[in-house]
Amino acid sequence: MNENRGLWGKIAIVFGGSRGIGAAAARRLAKEGADVTVTYVSTPKRAADTVAAIEATGRTGLAIKADSADPAAIKAAVAQTVDHFGKLDIAVVNAGILLRGDVATVSVEDLDRMLNVNVRGVFLAIQAAAARLTDGGRIITIGSNTAVRSGYPGSSVYSMTKAAVAVMVKGIAIDLAGRGITVNNIQPGPTITDMTVDVIEAIKPLIPVKRAADPDEIAGLVAYLASKESGYMTGSSLTIDGGMAL
Repeated sequence: MNENRGLWGKIAIVFGGSRGIGAAAARRLAKEGADVTVTYVSTPKRAADTVAAIEATGRTGLAIKADSADPAAIKAAVAQTVDHFGKLDIAVVNAGILLRGDVATVSVEDLDRMLNVNVRGVFLAIQAAAARLTDGGRIITIGSNTAVRSGYPGSSVYSMTKAAVAVMVKGIAIDLAGRGITVNNIQPGPTITDMTVDVIEAIKPLIPVKRAADPDEIAGLVAYLASKESGYMTGSSLTIDGGMAL
């Protein structure tokens, strides 16, 4: 554990924390000293594995089933976290979906689903967390480098949702600045997760460093943004994509 991070005794919730970047973030926050709640929708075994990894660091983990498209479930997850741990200091909003389809073929159903989870769900998670967050707390969203560089067909709706998150963070950062709460957005490039497993090899040639990210690399940036070291940064979107957006 890096005690300089200042996360010892902090309480975090990671929305969408059962796998991929979310699970890596949950593990890293625990390694830095935080107790962590992870939410999941359809992967209870993966959520249990993440909780086990949290507890292997000596911290306490909690898994809660909560669909990020369901406002009541989001509020309940925050309330349960505060009831269990006594407070909330850090919120990581990682939940998101990718449904590909070009402008001629994308369905209204897929459009609505991505907007509901990737934009509405992110806003609702921030809103619910902010209502219970300690002053001086941290909110971190996981966006995408597609907000600044799409790069491949069929990604217009997904890119739009992630650009919305980047703009959303700027406004909310102003709203919460008076409470000392920072709000920042991480924009990963291709990262080895369940979401990208089918396309990662095709995308690698587009990445200057010629490889995809490991989720733990993204989690390192989450830990920095959760720490006291990042206290003067808010409303920012930080792209971490091996140079892909250059």
